[in-house]
Amino acid sequence: MGGVTSSMAAKLAFFPPNPPSYDLTVDSLTGLLTLSRFPHRENVEIMKIPTRKGNEIVAMYVRNPMASSTLLYSHGNAADLGQMYELFIELSIHLRVNLMGYDYSGYGQSSGKPSEHNTYADIEAAYKCLRENYGAKEEDVILYGQSVGSGPTLDLATRLPQLRAIVLHSPILSGLRVMYPVKRTYWFDIYKNIDKIPLVNCPVLVIHGTSDEVVDCSHGKQLWDLCKDKYEPLWVKGGKHCDLELFPEYLRHLKKFISTVEKSPSIRNTWRMSTDHFEPSRRSTDCFESSRKSTDRREKPRLSIDKRNKDHKTKDKLDKFKISFDHIERSRRSVDCLERPKRNTDQFDRGRKSVDRLDRIWAG
Repeated sequence: MGGVTSSMAAKLAFFPPNPPSYDLTVDSLTGLLTLSRFPHRENVEIMKIPTRKGNEIVAMYVRNPMASSTLLYSHGNAADLGQMYELFIELSIHLRVNLMGYDYSGYGQSSGKPSEHNTYADIEAAYKCLRENYGAKEEDVILYGQSVGSGPTLDLATRLPQLRAIVLHSPILSGLRVMYPVKRTYWFDIYKNIDKIPLVNCPVLVIHGTSDEVVDCSHGKQLWDLCKDKYEPLWVKGGKHCDLELFPEYLRHLKKFISTVEKSPSIRNTWRMSTDHFEPSRRSTDCFESSRKSTDRREKPRLSIDKRNKDHKTKDKLDKFKISFDHIERSRRSVDCLERPKRNTDQFDRGRKSVDRLDRIWAG
């Protein structure tokens, strides 16, 4: 079963940019580690962090002298730090936060291979670095998970009861639910956010585009419904999966949320909007002029600065997904039998054959 799960996770969720959008270099003047495409900045540190899985991930820390919160950002798919660098700088400035972003194992110049459990170890290592190297306190940390990044974000959040807050940007209910409308969590599913979100105690902001064709907006709405501590969500009208940063209300709403959660709990409660009624979004000019789209899997990949996208490879991956899930749909009755108790050996044999068939599908 472990082999089936691992194979499925890799095919379902992970598309690291190939080749990576950056190299690691050593600055000739300072001797510090830098990303090849960007000059050294006084308030930005690039580092390698070891994980408990034996990998070394690349991370960047952006310091803001006015910050009282630290944002730990888990990016979406088909992206790495080279593509997120400028957005991270802008977020740190406009939100007045310290910000740490990191590449998952197998992404960018991080070692290892992408997997669900490696991403859990990756975010733990990044959080540990924040605590030990930068003195960040749990109650001052805001976790930010974009799309696939909502998986490691919520997994860590369930184990940090004193977190200041969480932002879920175009989040997923689970890996399988993105591609197939299953109503039950299967053992082979990954990033079971739908089961973890009720365990989170801190304020949660959900941001999702109403025209998202990669992760339907219903994912964000259902996760918001399951939150214990709901904050006014942002349903970006007309927003898709990789353009929410371009909408004026994105930054305005995010700034309002961070300002609210930075207040004491008693004051915070008086500022939080009622969940029964939400004020319509108003236009503003408070947005990034040159925000770069963040990307996730199964959409057209972001055009990197060096124009090295592989469109034909992405199309091949999309075709493989379609074929795989055609098999899944035809096999639904066989998979459903995994949910029912096996009352005799004949049923057990049929279930075993179904699992073997899934293994062959995902291995292919």
